[in-house]
Amino acid sequence: MDLPTLWFLLIAVLWTGYLVLEGFDFGVGMLLPILGRKDKERRVLINTIGPVWDGNEVWLLTAGGATFAAFPEWYATLFSGFYIPLLIILLALIVRVVAFEWRGKIASAGWARTADRAIIVGSWVPAVLWGVAFANLVRGVELDADHQFTGGFFSLLSPFALLGGLVTASLFLMHGAVYLALKTDGEIRTKARAAATYSSIAATVLTAVWAVWAQIAYSVPWTWAVVVVAAACLIGVVLMNARGREGWAFTLSAGAIVCAVVLIFGSMFPDVMPATDPANSLTIDNASSSDYTLMVMSWVALITVPVIVAYQAWTYWVFRRRLSTADIPEPVGLTWDKVKANAFGPDSGGTKVDLSPADDDEASRG
Repeated sequence: MDLPTLWFLLIAVLWTGYLVLEGFDFGVGMLLPILGRKDKERRVLINTIGPVWDGNEVWLLTAGGATFAAFPEWYATLFSGFYIPLLIILLALIVRVVAFEWRGKIASAGWARTADRAIIVGSWVPAVLWGVAFANLVRGVELDADHQFTGGFFSLLSPFALLGGLVTASLFLMHGAVYLALKTDGEIRTKARAAATYSSIAATVLTAVWAVWAQIAYSVPWTWAVVVVAAACLIGVVLMNARGREGWAFTLSAGAIVCAVVLIFGSMFPDVMPATDPANSLTIDNASSSDYTLMVMSWVALITVPVIVAYQAWTYWVFRRRLSTADIPEPVGLTWDKVKANAFGPDSGGTKVDLSPADDDEASRG
């Protein structure tokens, strides 16, 4: 196997890691208004992904960086042609990050509701648009002889691409529901299992329609095996969830997402960005960097990736315990009066609070 093909496969692996891990993050955010009727319930949902969501996003950064270094022409064409949807995804992710970090800083119901809306929108938007983007890579986009994207934003919104967006949204919704059933206890666990039942059925139907369409119209014969495995995984999620086997259901849910990535990249190969006119497609060979660059990248990946995977696996192991509303303390955030007083002084109408760290003697007495 030559180095360009190896890095095409490694980038597929990086996207698999991102979509499997960030997929249940998105699912939890999407389910926030459905399973979290009360503030403590929503805090339970957020806390299930609190220790891991930012680590999951590292896979996206690594996939983007690897694409830039290994296939610079693919990166340039992809990010210029998909500029608007990728910008929308980026803004949604930023809003979501800010909401996660700042939701508990202010002890205000209105503040929490605003943060929750940001988490919900910041989860649904990427869940749909990633599917639209990948469906276009399977279908092919409008490229000229210089490999420049010549279509507009609305050319990316074909029925096939929009269905792809519904597929990823339904898969992530299912994945998040199964994850919550695995990570919570009590009433939330019961509701999560019910949500997993409905979402897994919807995901099975939508994925089946899109996968068969992709297979007949745009893919290659060997990926029929992937479609069969994906169907078995999705049916398995329904059965395992009904029997209360959350661990198996989560594993099979992850397997279905892995199959989706294999189908996407298998349909693209040997292109990295298929064109509606095959003569203009970007291929692995004409989009890759030099062999020297790819060799250096390979050694760096060989050293660093196992460390990252080991650290992330350790994080999941440490935070493996189930959560319930009994584990959630009362809010400790500042009130708006305290924020205003410390920002503008006590004459602003609030009560000034000492926010400075205690000295050593005070800390030892505390």
